[in-house]
Amino acid sequence: MFPLSRGKVTKQAHVGLPEGTFEEEHGREAFDGRASHLYRTHPPTAWVKIDGPLQPHAYDLNGLKTADLTDAGAEWQPILHNQDVSIFVSRRSEPMTYFLRDSDGDVCYFVHRGSGLLETDYGPLRYQEGDFLVLPKGTTHRLVPDEGETFLYVIESTGEYRLPDKGILGRHALFDPGVIDTPSPEPHEEPGTFEVRVKRGGVYTSLTYPFHPLDVVGWQGDLCPMRINKADFRPVVSPRYHIPPSVHAVWKSDGFEIGLFAPRPTETGDPTALRVPFFHSNIDKDEILFYHQGQFFSRAGIGEAFITHHPQGLPHGPQAAAIEASKTKEFADEYAVMVEADKPFMRDDVLEAVEVAGYATSWARGMGLVD
Repeated sequence: MFPLSRGKVTKQAHVGLPEGTFEEEHGREAFDGRASHLYRTHPPTAWVKIDGPLQPHAYDLNGLKTADLTDAGAEWQPILHNQDVSIFVSRRSEPMTYFLRDSDGDVCYFVHRGSGLLETDYGPLRYQEGDFLVLPKGTTHRLVPDEGETFLYVIESTGEYRLPDKGILGRHALFDPGVIDTPSPEPHEEPGTFEVRVKRGGVYTSLTYPFHPLDVVGWQGDLCPMRINKADFRPVVSPRYHIPPSVHAVWKSDGFEIGLFAPRPTETGDPTALRVPFFHSNIDKDEILFYHQGQFFSRAGIGEAFITHHPQGLPHGPQAAAIEASKTKEFADEYAVMVEADKPFMRDDVLEAVEVAGYATSWARGMGLVD
């Protein structure tokens, strides 16, 4: 199928939009499939009322008081899930009183705040703010925070985490595999009683050992814990074209991918190029965005440790104030972690208490269409 062109359009997507129009990308398979660009006279997100189960949401996770915030023996707090991926929050300030072996899937800890030691079968890894800590399914481990709170955004995958295919950019783009940190064994020989909790089907089974479970003296193979930091990520940018979010992929798994929006220059090389994300229809993907750090200029009223959920079926894009501000903006100073999933997410009831009121009609509110 070859692209067709009808009516008022621009020949180059995201550049030189017809006067008075808003571009919406209507595409399949996120940004990888067939697509058309629709040039509308109004933003497709400017509805003044929305009724029904399909709605965009925003949540302030700063207000989420997880059990492990005060109980070192507590588990993660679930917030969102589908058949392929589950998302949790952990906010502990004391070392785990047990060791965890997750048999439900691979685990990716994103360290929003804090530092400490991740102890694993394979050996320890020091962690700090902005780290991605990836553990293969079934890895026995324990988190030992330094002084203060360790705030973790936890992304559990039923499939294996793997590096994204970087295509024509080459394997050293975005981040070189050489920056990946892996642990070396530090076996423990300590007497005592040690608990290992095995998570399977969301239920925990407790194993009690009369010796320290991290007693590995050596390992070899190609399955092991990995660590990279947000500073290792080098985003691909263009001075004349707004590149789609899929280029920011950090990890891939079955049914979803994790991306990182990192500080980057905007498209200053062409005055007619869009400098903010273009409106797009979420036809085949649910998008969860965790706002880690910086100035999130595409959204008003969104701060650090907020998340937004844009479900399949509804278009989304920048708010009116962001579009105007982008015209003179030369640098996007932000870190945000994106989870883009094939299957719709279901939310845990705890999110209701930290939901940002009025987010679903915030685009119309920014245009003065609703109070």
